[in-house]
Formats: sequence, C-alpha cells, structure tokens
Amino acid sequence: MNAMNAIDPRPVYSRATEQAAALIKSVRPEQLTGPTPCTEFDVRTLLSHIVGGTLRIAVVGEGGDGLAVRPFADDVADDDWTGVYDEVRTRVLRAWAGDDRMEAPVRVPWGEVPGRAALSGYVMELVTHTWDLSDSLGHPLELDPELAEFALITARRVLPDPQRDVSWLSQIQPLRRLRSGGPGAGPRVGTGRGGGGEGRLRRGRRPRAVDMGRGVSRSPGPGPPRLDPRRAPLSRA
Repeated sequence: MNAMNAIDPRPVYSRATEQAAALIKSVRPEQLTGPTPCTEFDVRTLLSHIVGGTLRIAVVGEGGDGLAVRPFADDVADDDWTGVYDEVRTRVLRAWAGDDRMEAPVRVPWGEVPGRAALSGYVMELVTHTWDLSDSLGHPLELDPELAEFALITARRVLPDPQRDVSWLSQIQPLRRLRSGGPGAGPRVGTGRGGGGEGRLRRGRRPRAVDMGRGVSRSPGPGPPRLDPRRAPLSRA
C-alpha cells in the first residue's frame, strides 16, 4: 500500500470543511454576484457548486449513486448558504464515519476507487474551491497550508495522464485548471516565501499541481502529505 492509500482522509476532510464553512460564513450579500477564478461562475454559483459537490460525496459515502446527484444546489436563499453547507458537510462526516467505508469500492467521476481515495479526491476539490472563493472575497481569512499540501499530493495521483480519457474533468472544474495551470494557479510550488503550498495560500493563489507533459510545474518529490498529527491524526492501514 502506498503512502497516500495509507492516509485516513477523514480528519483532513473534516478540517477542509471547517475552513470552507468559516469562509462561507464571511460572504456578504453584495458579494454573491461578484466574479470568481471559475470564469463561468459568480460567487453564488460557486457556493452552489461547493454545496452540490459536498452532497455528492455524502451520497457516495452513504452507498448511493453520487454521479446521479447534480453537483449544484438549487433554490438556496442568499442568507442561507452557511446553514445549508453546515447541514450537508455534517451529512458527509456521518456517512464516512465507519472504517469499512475506507476500503469499500465506490464510483466517482474519475472511476471506481476505494473509499479513502474517493474522499481524498474530494478534499482536493473542496480545498481548490475554497481557494477560488477566498480569491473572490479578497482573502478575508488565512487558509491552511497543510490542506494545500494534501490537495497537491492527491492531485498528482488522481489527475489522469494525457493519454487517458479526461472527460470527467468537465464535471470538476477546478481540477481541470489544476491540470492546465490555468487562471489562479499561481507560481511553482516550492518557490517563494513559505515553500510548498503555504506561500501560495497566504497570498490566496492556487499552486500548480501536476506535470502533465504540458509545461505545468510541480513540487519536487513524491512524499506523503505532511500533516501535523496533533491536528489531524493519521490512521494507517
């Protein structure tokens, strides 16, 4: 079992949802129509996608067909994003609480994978969207560099090779930008103040994650995520 597969992503996902929840709580009504790094989304649509994607991985954890869940939340009142997100993230944590969910095969947009790999992929998606939202809001909160590191390392393992079918990337928009080094990707990981993902997060920039043979920079070394065990204990299989 490789290092990534040995990581229990549940404490990391919980931290990622706490970070996202704090940022969503900071959104003011007048910001909802503002632009985001996801050029086809305004802030309201980005929030809808964060909630919808979170519902999708909740359904996956519950044993349902997550791919049948539309990855956008409809009919959410402008003053209810915090409450709706808190409800759905709690549902995710409950759905994935059992240790058996870590090894059970599940279907996600990039294929059939063990549960731990699926949840790790959704850490990557949530952290990326949180960077997008932070950028849109003017970086009101300092983001967690360890979550950035985990997301980057997951991206190296999850994003497809150029020779593979990449049609699933259209369903997870920020992962396509991570692959291509598109808007908001930021400078190369491992350079600048803070090193790793930290410097990019403190400036609200998304690190470039993966070398896909298209000149996209990546951080050196394939080592496992560096997470502080005092903050998120890592369970190893």
